[in-house]
Amino acid sequence: MTTLEIQRQLAALGFDPGPIDGIIGPRTRAAIRAFQTSRGLLVDGIVGPQTRAAFAATRPSPTSPASSPVAPSSPPAASIVPAAWMPRAAMRRVHLHWTAGAYTANGLDQNAYHLLIDGTPKLVRGKWPISANVTCPRGAYAAHTLNANTGAIGVSICCMGGPGVTMANHGKYPMKREQWEMAVQAVAELCRFYSIPVTDKTVLTHAEVQPNLGIRQNGKWDIATLSFDRSFDTARKVGDRLRREVAARL
Repeated sequence: MTTLEIQRQLAALGFDPGPIDGIIGPRTRAAIRAFQTSRGLLVDGIVGPQTRAAFAATRPSPTSPASSPVAPSSPPAASIVPAAWMPRAAMRRVHLHWTAGAYTANGLDQNAYHLLIDGTPKLVRGKWPISANVTCPRGAYAAHTLNANTGAIGVSICCMGGPGVTMANHGKYPMKREQWEMAVQAVAELCRFYSIPVTDKTVLTHAEVQPNLGIRQNGKWDIATLSFDRSFDTARKVGDRLRREVAARL
């Protein structure tokens, strides 16, 4: 495959390679890594024999439009995120949080996040549209992540509230498996719609923002443990699980 063919196939599959110019630059390299992640391959950004074979085995849908971060494709019919909740906007990342509250979304939660998953589980819309975080006008956007809100969608699971909550003690509102699964599905749909590649710098938990992006977060640890599976007990383990499960739904 030529570089142009690689870029065209990445775009057709929903992995944004940047300009179709025959040059493997940073955006094309990131798209290759996202494709490799989605297929369970070695993630090195290099189109070697296994990646070429995966490309050859993958047939993009003839109706799938080429991806664009500014003019994203329409959401699939089975989407759990309503189309009206996904305005056209140039978004670059999705951050997954928990609210550190009860199983319901209160006013403060809705002010801070674009989408929330309550204990039902049910998807709850935040106060601010996703498009508000393109430029983050003063006081009129979802301020979900300290100094890292521009171009970032905030999704939060309503859980982990109450006094004394620690890594060992998850309190009265531990995260439910079904909340996690709904969050994964919502993040996958957002990535598909906004052409966001699945990498550790574009799809991550709040606890990964400081180590992965280098933006200080004052000790935030959501999500560094899963109540329903305690073997996932570090931010990296949880983040890697998030990305694997999101990629599997794309």
